[in-house]
Amino acid sequence: MFNFKPKLCSLVSLCFISLLLPSQALAQWHQKSFKVMGTQAHVEFWLADKDSTIESTSSASELINAVEQEMNRIDRLMSPYKADSQLSLVNQQAGIAPVNVNQELFDLLIDSHNIAELTQGTFDITYASIGYQYDYRQGQKPADNDIHQALDAIDYRAVILNKQQSSVKFKNQDVRIDLGGIAKGHAVKQCLAILKAAGVEHALVSAGGDTGLLGDRRGRPWFVGIKHPRAADKTAVQLPLSDESISTSGDYERYFIEDGVRYHHIINPKTGDSARKVVSVSIIGKDSTYVDALSTAVFVKGLQEGMALINQLPEYEAIIIDNQQTLHVSKGLQEN
Repeated sequence: MFNFKPKLCSLVSLCFISLLLPSQALAQWHQKSFKVMGTQAHVEFWLADKDSTIESTSSASELINAVEQEMNRIDRLMSPYKADSQLSLVNQQAGIAPVNVNQELFDLLIDSHNIAELTQGTFDITYASIGYQYDYRQGQKPADNDIHQALDAIDYRAVILNKQQSSVKFKNQDVRIDLGGIAKGHAVKQCLAILKAAGVEHALVSAGGDTGLLGDRRGRPWFVGIKHPRAADKTAVQLPLSDESISTSGDYERYFIEDGVRYHHIINPKTGDSARKVVSVSIIGKDSTYVDALSTAVFVKGLQEGMALINQLPEYEAIIIDNQQTLHVSKGLQEN
């Protein structure tokens, strides 16, 4: 049972819920779910009959294809699991010599560095220097000695970015990077931009725990639900949102349990071990790239430090579920 504050009673759930609309309006909603970036993605948007920019169902199909292709393009560029991705090339060679990357990847690395600075290193893409040794499907973790040896390589300042050359260099060959805590938010942002450029005014794009919204749901808010961290078929809380992005990081996404200890994919850069101060963090804000990264950073920081950070950032709000499954909200949500 969650402890909800009275002012949250008006909030409703965070996995998108289709609202009942008149049959004529239903014909204009277009949607598709698909697998990409190792997770489930979803796109949903409204096209008006007499829209001067986009009119036909074929146009809707083209837009859905454009969204799906964009997510796959970003996956091919930034996946650490694809040997021919630019990110993999960086991990293979940047410890030896600078590696030139395209502007999009370079800009996201700049964002990653800035967020690392903002969060005092609790968001750190070099966590991958030990993170790659965890195998959640096989239930395997690195030995304590391996973690200890990798800690020197976990430091976002070990990634040297040259703006003139758009190049990446690592300070030593043990450094690896992974954009899993920011790339899906970036992909959502890019896909919303595609829809907006095509004249779409009402849309939802999601990838795993990241959801971005364009406008409202034609006069009603979008209802997005935060998953219950310990009950797969339940929702902890639902939120009515419009023109916002939300990202949820939880210890239930990729994990295994060994000797009663939960090992999951959100690594504390300072310890090389899974962060365990809370079980779920959701961040709300306009920029889906930043909310993705901030949800990871706040998860690592925990309730007190994480909420203190968000309360200093007026453009962002947080919902944190602690280890006792008590729900906490940032100051801005308390005032609503």
